[in-house]
Amino acid sequence: MDDAAIARWRLSNQLLTTPHADSASAVLDTLLAVQAENPSQSAWAVASRTTSPNPGDLAGLLASGQVVRTHVLRPTWHYAARDDIDWLLALTGPRLFKVVDVQLLGDLGLAMQEVEHLADATLDYVTASPDRTRDEISAALCARLPHLAERVTGRLVMLLMAHLELHRLAISGRPRDGEHTYATYLDRVGSRVEPEAFDRDAALARLALRYFTGHGPATVKDLAYWATLTVTDVRRGLDAVRDQLDCFEHDGRTYWHGPGEPPTGPGQPPAHLLQLLDETYRGYQDSRWVLDARGVVPRQRENTIGMALVEAQLVAGMKRTVTPTRVVFELSPHRDLSAREQQVLDDAAARYGEFLALPATNRVHYP
Repeated sequence: MDDAAIARWRLSNQLLTTPHADSASAVLDTLLAVQAENPSQSAWAVASRTTSPNPGDLAGLLASGQVVRTHVLRPTWHYAARDDIDWLLALTGPRLFKVVDVQLLGDLGLAMQEVEHLADATLDYVTASPDRTRDEISAALCARLPHLAERVTGRLVMLLMAHLELHRLAISGRPRDGEHTYATYLDRVGSRVEPEAFDRDAALARLALRYFTGHGPATVKDLAYWATLTVTDVRRGLDAVRDQLDCFEHDGRTYWHGPGEPPTGPGQPPAHLLQLLDETYRGYQDSRWVLDARGVVPRQRENTIGMALVEAQLVAGMKRTVTPTRVVFELSPHRDLSAREQQVLDDAAARYGEFLALPATNRVHYP
């Protein structure tokens, strides 16, 4: 087992190589959560893992509420199934509250009583009129709380909604004209486990089994990063399910994964054009660089928003530009690309373009 083999195995378990999932719902069942800041790019992150990529698949799940887009895990935007979001938030939320509230109370200088007034007004508004955009919520807050109107900035509303999401009071509503909306948590999720009824140990075990099965091979530190949990908590969950997982040692790390053998060779398709937020990159921190077995990628701060992979290895940075008539991928190679590598990357662009119903081309720019 080497870095490249681990990376290929991950792509297979993450459904990026065949066999793919038969639907967006099955992708979420496998991965548990998919990072989703950019709705357009993250829609491809889900669709690229399906047999027949179709924008309407995920869109329909978001409209029905079977999948939600909300703040969870690090905390940042993720897609998660409605059936999973409550226990995920109940498990990870308590460590995330302060991440948001430090900004509301510290950076923005709000008093807790002011946060509570803003939260109550927001919940009253989306209860009476669900599926409201952030701009509509902002206008409603200014009208209902005129003494706080000068404080109601775009950043405040963003943080306020994250506060409500992490406390399981608000969540994504039905998208409207492609724009994200909010509704009450109970309206969209339907129920909420109360703290006294929450089995934290069972949730830790469930998380460990789902992550190592869908993201493995991966390390304990990878999961701790992904879910913003302590290593102690991750080990506690792992101990409860280790009989359902396998592991191996490599480069001083223990890698956990679901039962089964690794792929015997390169997967299909051989190339992918993905955002850096894709789970195959952002789903790990401790062992992320198995994607660069040859060590050709600079380790400084990320200076691109996308990546080009060939046989599960990073070969170029990527920037996607979409116009009404076409999509162009600007590739900045980390090393010389062979003719075959350029061809399979062109094939990856064509798949992406077909998903967007636009002609697609790659432009390669060497330093």
